[in-house]
This record gives sequence, structure tokens and C-alpha cells, in this order.
Amino acid sequence: MQLYNTLSAEERKELIDQAGKQRLTLSFYAYANIEDPQQFRNDLFLAWNKLDALGRTYVAKEGINAQMSVPAENFEAFRETLEAYDFMKGIRLNVAVEHDDHSFLKLTVKVRHKIVADGLNDETFDVTNKGVHLNAKAFNDILDDPNTIVVDFRNHYESEVGHFAGAITPDVETFRESLPIINDQLKDFKEDKNLVMYCTGGIRCEKASAYFKHQGFKNVYQLEGGIINYAKQIKEEGLPSKFIGKNFVFDHRLGERITDDIIAQCHQCGKPCDNHTNCANDGCHLLFIQCDECAEKMENCCSSDCLETTHLPLEEQVKKRRGIQVGNKIFRKGKSESLKFKSSGELKGISLAKATEEAPKNIRQRIKIKKTIVGKAEHYFTKSSVAQFLITNADVQIGDKILISGPTTGNQEIILTEMRVNGASGTKATNGDKITFSVPFRIRLSDKLFKIVE
Repeated sequence: MQLYNTLSAEERKELIDQAGKQRLTLSFYAYANIEDPQQFRNDLFLAWNKLDALGRTYVAKEGINAQMSVPAENFEAFRETLEAYDFMKGIRLNVAVEHDDHSFLKLTVKVRHKIVADGLNDETFDVTNKGVHLNAKAFNDILDDPNTIVVDFRNHYESEVGHFAGAITPDVETFRESLPIINDQLKDFKEDKNLVMYCTGGIRCEKASAYFKHQGFKNVYQLEGGIINYAKQIKEEGLPSKFIGKNFVFDHRLGERITDDIIAQCHQCGKPCDNHTNCANDGCHLLFIQCDECAEKMENCCSSDCLETTHLPLEEQVKKRRGIQVGNKIFRKGKSESLKFKSSGELKGISLAKATEEAPKNIRQRIKIKKTIVGKAEHYFTKSSVAQFLITNADVQIGDKILISGPTTGNQEIILTEMRVNGASGTKATNGDKITFSVPFRIRLSDKLFKIVE
């Protein structure tokens, strides 16, 4: 019984491309009392795996929070897997306004202490005493009220590329940081102002609205379904958008455009730009905004140091990052001294340029070269520097340009000039064959073998 993802992102991408079917990107959440989160998690994984659903989901005793990619033809079947549970009957699924078949490349369902890291003690206040939910039209109307204070409960790297006009945009890196800051900043307006809040999909506001009502705010409102649902409603109903720019999303797209206004700058040259990327240096992975020109010049790196590192031999790169924890740096783009044109905190929200129809972004998760997976690593003979692979798909022959790829090995291209097939010298290998050939670097058992298609 398969309860965990067994394919790499590369393998999954190949299968998605081969299937040629449209996929929908969507998100949803629900607060509920889940007695056995682990069993709930396992049941969901089994049901979703059968539907070829991919994505990132957190399950806790307090509920579920999910961002998913689902084949369009399986959308209703996916909904049925949710509505099998009473607390998710009629659940709102926030379907993205922009779709990308590669928005998610793995199915991950994890049990967590909380579905959102809010830092709150839920036992100290009534989490069900939430603010008034507003649809897009009502949200637009209340923003026009001079008695309204609107707060963005996302992080600085999200609000920098897009936000509602006039919103307070806290200079924070986590949701839990924003709660006490906003409470202190607005302490003199608890009685007479409309406290209106929004976030990406609505889940952060569900807890935040109850928290602020507990803190004494009398008139608390929240955007139902967040920016994702707002964008869908204004499009369907022909309403004006009071959100300007791009909505940051936590999948491989890193953003979906709401209006054609670009309100951010390339962090390296200052050119109007709102495309996020991750530094190509595996020892950094810093999230930052980078224009196409800087991406080409800097080879998708955030600094000269990182660029130099990517040009080192792979073994030297591995040595440099050994023992370094980079996970907590991924979203700290606004704090890097190497980025000269960064913005956070109080944002002007002024359109610097208009976006044209974009070609697919050359983000780190996208593959620049067309390739087909042909095998997986089986052994590495250290003394002779020889790699052994099992051919599991298609064929490979002398003269082919191949790519060996893995989390530690990186992406290594070579031309196959000689090899042994099942122990004997050969020129071609097919499905089920074992091949060995010399490599100028160490391989790992997690590595995959691809054939590059010119």
C-alpha cells in the first residue's frame, strides 16, 4: 500500500507532459476537530493518489490546509473525496485564475501541530467567533468607506508584488509576526474603525479575525476566499479590481497576475519586474525578484558569490554547503544585503510598468532542456569511477547526450562515448538492461538518467 510519493519531480514532470491533459491548480482549507490526523492523512493520500492529484497538504487536529494540482477530468471525483467527510461538504475550492500543469510535481500530505503556524494559544480565545465574511463586491464597497482600515496579513515578499490599494503591509516574514504588530499599531482604533483583512486564500484571516475580536476590535471583516477567490469573482462579475499587481502563490508558478500593473522592481537592477525566482546556487536558494536580463547575466543567481559557487566543480559545491541549513533563508529575500532594490514595509503601490503577455518563466523549477527519463542509478564503483544504471524506459546508445540528475549530484551532462551492456561491450541498451560507463563525478542511488532530445 503506497502511502508516500515514490516518483521524483523530474519523473512526474515527464509523465505529466506525456499525458498531455489539462490540470487545475486549486486550494482549500477547513477547520474541524480531527481525532486521528495520521489516519485521515493516509486515507486522503490513497484517494488522491488514484486520481493523479499532486500538491502540498497539511493536516492537524484542527483541520486541513491544501494547495493542489488536479487533472481537470478528475475535478469532480476529487471533490467527492473531500465531501465524503461531513465537515467538508460544500467546501469552497479556490481555483486559480492562471493554470500551470507543473504547479506541483509531488503529492505531499503531512501531519502538523497546526495547519497554519500562527503562534497562538487557541484555548485563550474563541476561534469560532470570526469576522464578517465579505465577497468581492462587498469588499470593494467597504474599502471605499473612509472609516476602514485594511490590513494585508501576508508576508513582505508577497505584498511587495501585489496588494490592495491603501493596505497596511507589515514588514514581516511570518504570519505569527504580524499579529502583535498590527494589534499594537491599531490599538487606538478598536471601537470606531472597520478592521478589514485579507490574505491569499482566506485561511490566515479565519484565525486572525477571531484573535482581533478577542483583542477588543468591534468591527472585524475578512475577504472570503482571499485574493484567489476575489480575482475569480471580479472576473466573473465584471467588477473593478482594487487589488493591484500579482498575487504570490506557494507553488512552482510563484505568482498569478491579477492586474497588468507591475509595482515591484528587479532586486538587482531596479527595472520594473515582479517575477520571483530562487537562487540557482544549491547552497542558497534565496527567493528574490529578478528580471530576464539579470537572470541571463547572473545565471539565476542572487549574488556574485553565488554565481562563482555554481561554477565550481560539484564536489567543491557540496563541500561548501555541507552542514549549512538553508531552509530558513528561502523567503528572506528582503533582508539580503546583496539585493539593492528591495522593498518591504510601507509600500506605495504605484504602477511602474504594464505587463505584456508573458512567455513561460525560466524559474528554477522549470527544465531548460527537453529530455526523457531512461533509467535510475544502481551502483557507483568508487575506485574505477564507473556508474551503473538500470534502463527502465526507452533506450540509450553510443553518441547520445545524457543527463545524470539528483539532489546532491545536481545536473551533469555528458556524451556517451562507450559503455558496457549487461557486462559486455555494447552500443545500445533497452528496457531492463544494466549499463556501466565512466563518469568524471560521483553518482548516488537517488540519481536518475535522462536522454537529452535535441
